[in-house]
Amino acid sequence: MQRNAAKCKKRSRNSSRTTALRFIPLGGVGEIGKNMNVLEYGDDMLVIDCGLMFPDEEMLGIDFVIPDPAYLLENKKKIRGIIITHGHDDHIGALPFILPELDCPVYATKLTLGLIKGKLEEIAPDYELKAHEIVAGDEIELGCFKVRPFSVCHSIPDGVGYAIYTPVGVVLHTGDFKLDPTPIDGRATDYALLATLGKEGVLLMLSDSTNVERDGFTPSERMVGKTMEQTFRLYRNKRIIISSFASNLHRVQQVIETATRFNRKVVLIGRSMVANVARARELGYMDVDDDVFVQPSQIEDFPHNKLVVITTGSQGEPFSGLVLMSRGNHKYIKLGSKDLVVISALPVPGNERLVHRTINDLFRQGCEVIYEAEQNVHVSGHASREELKMMLSLVNPTYFVPLHGEYRHLVRHKQLAEEVGMPARNVFILEKGDVLSITKKQARTSKKVPVGAYIVDGRTYGDLKGGLLGERKDLAEDGVVCISIAHDPYGNLVAPVSVESRGFLHRLDANELYSNIEEAVEKAVKTFRMGNKAGKKDDDVASRVKSAVRKVLRKFSLSPPVILVMVNEVQGNGYASKIAQGELAR
Repeated sequence: MQRNAAKCKKRSRNSSRTTALRFIPLGGVGEIGKNMNVLEYGDDMLVIDCGLMFPDEEMLGIDFVIPDPAYLLENKKKIRGIIITHGHDDHIGALPFILPELDCPVYATKLTLGLIKGKLEEIAPDYELKAHEIVAGDEIELGCFKVRPFSVCHSIPDGVGYAIYTPVGVVLHTGDFKLDPTPIDGRATDYALLATLGKEGVLLMLSDSTNVERDGFTPSERMVGKTMEQTFRLYRNKRIIISSFASNLHRVQQVIETATRFNRKVVLIGRSMVANVARARELGYMDVDDDVFVQPSQIEDFPHNKLVVITTGSQGEPFSGLVLMSRGNHKYIKLGSKDLVVISALPVPGNERLVHRTINDLFRQGCEVIYEAEQNVHVSGHASREELKMMLSLVNPTYFVPLHGEYRHLVRHKQLAEEVGMPARNVFILEKGDVLSITKKQARTSKKVPVGAYIVDGRTYGDLKGGLLGERKDLAEDGVVCISIAHDPYGNLVAPVSVESRGFLHRLDANELYSNIEEAVEKAVKTFRMGNKAGKKDDDVASRVKSAVRKVLRKFSLSPPVILVMVNEVQGNGYASKIAQGELAR
């Protein structure tokens, strides 16, 4: 430790920064998902997790949201590595988009690295991952930080928290955890290490806040196994479809084991479900024979009571397996009275309407549906209030920052810390970009760093504050009118004006409107041509046409649609076509 401190002080001697330890959340506070945190001391920076967040209903067509990497890119030379707590998407899902730009080493456990590699192969196949496999109990030196992972129990194998030794004291990051006394893989949270650290002294604790509003203790994952056993016995004559998170491998493993005991074959539906199970089997985290599985195309070859389907879609994702089934649109599965659907997950905050809509649609298909509200088909992977109290009491940190929760969760966790004896002044509720500076004598918040979010659509991403979502909202609410004109080099129209609309007015109800638009466009082009014999630009033509169309539309609608003008200029034997004002402007 002394050697590390000396090394860090030497780097910092010529630095304008103070030698305070800085903690900066770039995501994962005030929200569920998008987890990314930074520890910084002098010229050394350590990143913890790099996750995504699922979009809300207003983010039309968006796949997910990731943290803004601007601050990391600005300081990429200082980054000694990214340490990952576990393999859920809200902790690793942004890596394929951010990591190639940072190009720094990643430290994670075996399964977590396997899942990360799978995502990179799909989204960034040309990037060569600088992977370092770790196990609980290792000690890794990253600049002036000495990092020690320790095992925690969660809803996915191989989860870890981190004890991070810094020049000013120990920082403990719990990761996502619960205190399950009977974990599926026998790998419990490391109480002994937590108690030892608590006795030696922890400067700062960062802790999961997801279930702070739930009293008592989170039940063991084994309870779900018992519920599955009862369900299989009760519904012997039905085909059973179980929807869960694809990364909840403990849950998937229990379903497969139960299906095997009841002599049923297993069908996996959903790209992420298939990929995660394959990766877990490949790495030795699932011991399942090949003959347990059948392909979706073989479903019709088996009686209903001989099949179990494990699928994605527990959050009502629009193109997931379960949602397609609920709408009657799935290629291989048509639901009916001989089916039982079990939704083995709770809605992520913000997804409640999507999940409830899916449940209603499933009932419309005639099948029976079991969901968490009525039976114990799901348990959380996160600690409830009594477990969070135990963690605070064991670690007994000097300073505390609640993480991984919406703002109300962070406030409740602060109150919980005060209940177990922490001074209110030592508990900090941070927002994204806040900087908590800690020395051996004090802790205080200081000026924010640049922070934001990026939306991902397919394999591309852009700033959440950019125009894409606004454009989609305008199109969704008011529709679009598209005007196409063709003129020669002298500005004369050489074809009739074309008018098309979508989501604005029915063509059959708008003959008069379309006629008025065509007349207004012809007049605008003619007037523009006569007043601009030289220096004519297509953008200027489009602007004049758009203004004329807007005046006509105001007579028919209080909320005018998006107006898009396409200008085609005839050149010799052909013509060049372009959208002269392609932005979706009013």
